[in-house]
Amino acid sequence: MKRMPCIDDLRTRAKRNVPKMFFEYADAGSYNEETLRANRSDMKRIKLRQRVLVNVDQRSTATTILGEPAPVPLALGPIGLGGMMHGDGEILACRAAQAAGIPYTLSTMSINSIEDVAGAVDKPFWFQLYVMRDRGFIRELIQRAVAAKCSALMLTVDLQVLGQRHNDVRNGLTVPPEIKFKNIVDIATKPAWALSILKGKRKTFGNLAGHVKGMENINSLAEWTASQFDPTLSWKDVEWVKSLWPGKLILKGILDVDDAKIAVTTGADAISVSNHGGRQLDGAPSAIVSLPRVVDAVGSEIEVMFDSGVRTGADMMRAMALGARSCLVGRPYIYGLGAGGQAGVARAIDILKKELDVTMALCGVKSISEINRDVLADTQSQRRPQ
Repeated sequence: MKRMPCIDDLRTRAKRNVPKMFFEYADAGSYNEETLRANRSDMKRIKLRQRVLVNVDQRSTATTILGEPAPVPLALGPIGLGGMMHGDGEILACRAAQAAGIPYTLSTMSINSIEDVAGAVDKPFWFQLYVMRDRGFIRELIQRAVAAKCSALMLTVDLQVLGQRHNDVRNGLTVPPEIKFKNIVDIATKPAWALSILKGKRKTFGNLAGHVKGMENINSLAEWTASQFDPTLSWKDVEWVKSLWPGKLILKGILDVDDAKIAVTTGADAISVSNHGGRQLDGAPSAIVSLPRVVDAVGSEIEVMFDSGVRTGADMMRAMALGARSCLVGRPYIYGLGAGGQAGVARAIDILKKELDVTMALCGVKSISEINRDVLADTQSQRRPQ
């Protein structure tokens, strides 16, 4: 792991280690991947303001996230099928996050269940919720998160219907993989991955199997999502979820200013400006372009997080300069998980933290509170009045 100085190195190793269908599930976007590419290209266009001869000896990346101290403004976001990137993947990722002192978010569509993770770690973690047609099951799922002492609930609001991911269709994505010749050949070349999966606690969706009627024999994520996710989901459902959840509530998937203003009225504690990592509406604006508009509209009223497109500590700096209080990452730590299990996730976190620290120093910034639009270069009129 020490010989992998950047997230791209972890991605390369994960691509080599993990079967194609599961790597591409995490790596790819929806349809033509226009928004996936825009998340990165728009991020790269934002230039930072280099400062010199500033005393930056005593620097700190420490901050708070939802009122809790964190050594870096970073949380691990929810990723489905984490346990198919590496056996017990969600448990290992949560352990790495907790060792680093940052939040970890367990996905509804995880392989390890809420109870599996809670029983394997020492501290509370966040839980991400999808609202499905069966409201009784959703009520039960929230109650399970409460029983597991999850410290925040992240309600994903941008997946009423599933955006088609062409690679998943081509690969015939199933959990566990179906016994087909191409799958057997692929897995045969990845014995370490296969062994980790065999040793893992579960081989299918841990939060759903045994709890949802008809889930016992359905292993296709796309098939189950299409039948269960609820296109009637509305802001009233956010109120309903909040009435059931006693802790902090995050709404993930806000891009539009009008939606951000409505989100504030729900009483949520935070929103995450996100386009689902380019995995839903293809042709939607990049998250980083949407961020300053949302911050200008509601940033004084609600804590604004950011995800979709972060690959470096410099990207974190860009997002915070535009008003984000913290960043969620998905692909960077999933690449780490596929590259080296818990050690790989720890490496991803360490890479991002160190890159942020160095970026701050080269921009003449000593603390997270000093990061604002003044750290952006004037090359594209990026800075705005404070």
